[in-house]
Amino acid sequence: MSVDLTLAHARALDDADVLRRYRTQFHVPHADRGAYLCGHSLGLQPKKAAVLLQQELESWALRGVEGHFEGERPWATYHEQSSSGLAQIVGADPLEVVAMNTLTINLHLMLASFYRPTPARHRILIEQRAFSSDRYAVASQIRWHGFDPQHALLEASPRPDEDLLRTEDICALIEREAQTLALVMLPGVQYLTGQLLDMQAIAACARKVGVLVGFDLAHAVGNAPLRLHDWDVDFAVWCSYKYLNAGPGAIAGCFVHERHGSNDQLPRLAGWWGHDKHSRFQMPDVFTPLPGAEGWQVSNLPILSTAPLLASLELFTAAGMDALRSKSLQLTGYFEALLRARLPREVSVVTASDPAKRGCQLSMRLHTCATDARRIFAALIAHGCIGDWREPDVIRAAPAPLYNGFADVWRFVDALHGAMHGAPQDNAR
Repeated sequence: MSVDLTLAHARALDDADVLRRYRTQFHVPHADRGAYLCGHSLGLQPKKAAVLLQQELESWALRGVEGHFEGERPWATYHEQSSSGLAQIVGADPLEVVAMNTLTINLHLMLASFYRPTPARHRILIEQRAFSSDRYAVASQIRWHGFDPQHALLEASPRPDEDLLRTEDICALIEREAQTLALVMLPGVQYLTGQLLDMQAIAACARKVGVLVGFDLAHAVGNAPLRLHDWDVDFAVWCSYKYLNAGPGAIAGCFVHERHGSNDQLPRLAGWWGHDKHSRFQMPDVFTPLPGAEGWQVSNLPILSTAPLLASLELFTAAGMDALRSKSLQLTGYFEALLRARLPREVSVVTASDPAKRGCQLSMRLHTCATDARRIFAALIAHGCIGDWREPDVIRAAPAPLYNGFADVWRFVDALHGAMHGAPQDNAR
């Protein structure tokens, strides 16, 4: 692919970007000299987040406990403020989504309901090199039910000398192990490689053989197109501090398909806030779950870690996921083309070149010794170009379309080239 290597071209692309105005709605570190491409780890702060936080602090100061039922956004129903925005992003009905807890807590709550092992069917399918928290949660649930993860944890792995999973291999594994499988639990986007899995195809394979399927969308929500309801996914969980820009430790989210949300006989770990809101304060002895995903709530919402999510969801709603995806494809295509043009031998892109098989993250393998690779990454950070490092030789970087532009990508690649070959180019070029 031929690519104009000048910063002037990158700036011209930014000038033509219809979404460029959203960048001004964020606080952008190193905006004058570097590039923040780390939204896959922690998204940037929307400027309105401080406004919404201050409003809730003022409501607390002025109203005290009455803030639960008074004010512009009463706290007792605060989670409902995010339902429409989240539903649009994940492709669901608002009743199928809820903001609550943290990702791994939500995963445990979902596993309590949807992992119902029997002696014959008690295995859980995850991917090789799954994110540690997912592996720990799944293994602990297996042990909780009296089974051994050494046998019950089934891993889908890439073929020899490949980095990425193949959909046909995952489906073949599901079909082959159907009589032993209780659950398929895979990522939407694999955190290390940046691979966007074909969730629709995987869900269809699992459904065909009667196996429930859930997804960890930590790296997919707000990043890739999602149609959870139409894909007939049983459940999904996600965090909101990456592409959803809700801040460190922010409230997480959960999807439960409507066919399960209306089943009040489904086992679950219950809590007060998941009880029918019309009788909640009557303190009945018998738990009656709310319909939909709300029925899995266990506690009232942490307001101060949810307010920033509302600020970000406003921007997602205004921009639209289709427009964001279109820009994302352009950004990552430009990113890959620059890497191949300027660092063809020094760096290889682990993430799939097929745009349909990736979100906005590119994982780059450095072809150098470990000591030198660490030095190169440190030089990037010193230059204000922020990605992150994964052992032993991978840099992850993600141009998020809400606030990143083509000049950010250019500066990142330029700094990487400079760290590997000498001083970066003049940014006025």
